[in-house]
Amino acid sequence: MAGQHRERTDGGAEYDAVVVGSGPNGLSAAVELARNGRSVVVVEADDEIGGGARTRELTLPAFHHDVCSSVHPLGASSPFFGSLPLEDHGLHWTQPEILAAHPLEDDEAAVLLRGVPETADALAADSSAYREQVAPLAADWDSIVDAALGPPLRVPRHPTELARFGLVAARSATWFAERFQTPRARALIAGMAAHASVPLDHAFTAGVGLTLMLAGHRAGWPFARGGSHAIVTALASLLRSLGGEIETGRTVTGLGQLPRARALLFATSAWTMADICGADLPARYQRSIAAFRRGPGVFKVDWALSEPIPWSDRACAEAGTVHVGGGFEEIAGAELAVSRGETSERPFVLVTQPSVADKTRAPAGGHVAWAYCHVPNGSAADMTARVEAQIERFAPGFREAISARHTMSPADFERYNASYAGGDIAGGAMSPRQVVARPSWRLDPYRTPAGSIYLCSSSTPPGPGVHGMCGYHAARSALRHSLR
Repeated sequence: MAGQHRERTDGGAEYDAVVVGSGPNGLSAAVELARNGRSVVVVEADDEIGGGARTRELTLPAFHHDVCSSVHPLGASSPFFGSLPLEDHGLHWTQPEILAAHPLEDDEAAVLLRGVPETADALAADSSAYREQVAPLAADWDSIVDAALGPPLRVPRHPTELARFGLVAARSATWFAERFQTPRARALIAGMAAHASVPLDHAFTAGVGLTLMLAGHRAGWPFARGGSHAIVTALASLLRSLGGEIETGRTVTGLGQLPRARALLFATSAWTMADICGADLPARYQRSIAAFRRGPGVFKVDWALSEPIPWSDRACAEAGTVHVGGGFEEIAGAELAVSRGETSERPFVLVTQPSVADKTRAPAGGHVAWAYCHVPNGSAADMTARVEAQIERFAPGFREAISARHTMSPADFERYNASYAGGDIAGGAMSPRQVVARPSWRLDPYRTPAGSIYLCSSSTPPGPGVHGMCGYHAARSALRHSLR
């Protein structure tokens, strides 16, 4: 039967493929291999699957918190996820009324709404500019997402649409913000672009912000009902239905600990893969991995709340995501400080409010919220007070609503997942060079020079986000080469 575990005659391999890591990319790689008739086993060090998509009771019983990822604009936009019957396996998206909001002290909050016209109308004097800049790209979204979530070096299927997007996307968020006059529009761009975790004057930061805005206009910024673990649970259920296997509680420190297979796929950071593979990877490739720069760390706080966050601007109370940090210049300064190895006194804080759209996250009358800020990689600074002060700044009385909190420092993230070294949850810095050369300059970034060893994590294009595309592309590479 296709996908069934069996003894093989080709070199004694037990499986066609072994995937190390059970996050969204690892499971996506395994699903793509299994649905193409290959036998595959996923090996996970933790006792539960999930990687960056787990949901746990971090604070109080019945308060369900997403440990890492929480809001999924790229998951809802993912061409791979869209090709799978994940709803049949329990995944259901739930959308907030307002996708994202950005409070300001001297103005109404900027908001991202499903429609381009509605978002533009809320930007007052910049309404026309937003329509002019964003509406044509939103119309091209199907072509753009194919390129934005695809391998970096290939002949584009929609060259005209991609060129139109690329003319803006390759620029900096600073440049893009200059197309707008109002603090509200510029703040909206800053919050979107700051997801890149690099200074806002870097190339491609406009592309990060635009991609998230366009994804919202076409697919929304949804939560997975019940928690982000529903994404990996659905992928795992689908994988098993295809004959794939999953083994948890199996730590791997060397290739000799893995079952024999024709292809090995690592849904780990590039550095973790290099540590496990050791001399099986050529020395030159090992050096390129060593030169691959880590991204900043994150400091995260989860709260169990007795009431919703009391935002001064009502739009923020209805938003699934709230970008907190003031205007464009303030956010740009905070992100620049992190890039210089400093912790900002007023950090950019990304807040999600799952219980706004998903009442299963907390008991009746209760709410959950989640926030993180960027810090230098490996920082030991406790950012709890600064994160909460930023929220209190735009939501007076917030601290009185806190019933319990749970914090995760960069060191905690690394203990949670060895691939998050220094708190880098992105699999490597999204600097201009590393947007393309991820993790090194190769025509096929997923296939290592070892041939049968593949990398399928966010250390490869298109990079971070719960979309499964890194795993999908690595699986397609393995099918072309090792598993023909």
